[in-house]
Amino acid sequence: MSVVIRKDMQAKHRAARDYAERPMIIYWEMTQACGLACRHCRAEAMPKPHPNELNSAESKNLLQQIAAFGDPLPHVILTGGDPLQRADLYDMIDQATALGLDVSITPSATQNLTKDIVGKLKAHGIQSLGLSLDGSCAERHDAVRGIPGCFDWTIRAARYAAEFDLPIQVNTLVSEETADDLPATYEMLRTLKVMRWSLFFLIAVGRGKVLQEVSSARGDGIMNWVYDLAKVSSFAIKTTEAPSYRRIALGRMQDEGMSPEQIERTSVYHGFGIRDGHGIAFVSNTGDIYPAGFLPLAVGNVRKDHLPDIYRNAPVFRSLHNPNEFKGKCGRCEHRIICGGSRARAFAYTGDALESDPFCSYQPRA
Repeated sequence: MSVVIRKDMQAKHRAARDYAERPMIIYWEMTQACGLACRHCRAEAMPKPHPNELNSAESKNLLQQIAAFGDPLPHVILTGGDPLQRADLYDMIDQATALGLDVSITPSATQNLTKDIVGKLKAHGIQSLGLSLDGSCAERHDAVRGIPGCFDWTIRAARYAAEFDLPIQVNTLVSEETADDLPATYEMLRTLKVMRWSLFFLIAVGRGKVLQEVSSARGDGIMNWVYDLAKVSSFAIKTTEAPSYRRIALGRMQDEGMSPEQIERTSVYHGFGIRDGHGIAFVSNTGDIYPAGFLPLAVGNVRKDHLPDIYRNAPVFRSLHNPNEFKGKCGRCEHRIICGGSRARAFAYTGDALESDPFCSYQPRA
């Protein structure tokens, strides 16, 4: 019965939005400049911008390339480094919204993220604010972020966003260093106005190589805890770089006797099929095109290549669009379409983005 339900869902997802044609989300790393020194920083951010950073004219061209994907347009997330370090930030936001693009932003929680700045972001049409919180208290969070005071600045920014009715997504690292604090972090988040909590399972890239990933067994336990928590939480909860959560959630829902129609109304269902390079693309501060921020495999550059063409036709992306090309157990797994494994983690471990995700404990039936 479960296999029939799964095929049904896969067909509906392909019909609803073809992620091989256009991504749902494009992350634009506007700059490498940042005032923090996070222990797990993917971008290995620095105090000053990269000398080859996209200038304003090139950045506007990038936004036009994103709009060229057509309807439904991708959602653009401005990230970094710290996007607030870009002098032309608000001009870029205005350009994007004029092109019909929805825009969110993940600024660094520094002293620069003031109430006036949060209000200005809202006034320029930012859809939501992403904030990182890696501990339930200042001692734990600041130890990860590398700057004393970061915890207080983050909580302050969350409260400013609530005043302006600006939705926030809180991103929390899942690693051996943070896992035991997740329940306390959740309880703390309940005191804030949060739209979504995203649990990012560590990928050992950039400065993240100094931290330790959780084991597969512990990861499964955390994902089952997330599933139970999501039922009672006042805000949505999702996982990042842990697509195997979809398999766990689907199995739990089927065990509970949920019908296909009930499953289709859940938030986790809407993430089925999205993975690094399929539904997601990333553009670096220097214009390099990647399947994802945590998959540092440059496929082209927006200065000379057209982003929609690279996303649709470059061999790397075409392989990532097709889970039947995945290798090892990911390639023969019956969940490969809705899950597909973390392509970034596969690349980090093996140097091959099509290999199996070593984090997943599941053994395919095939």
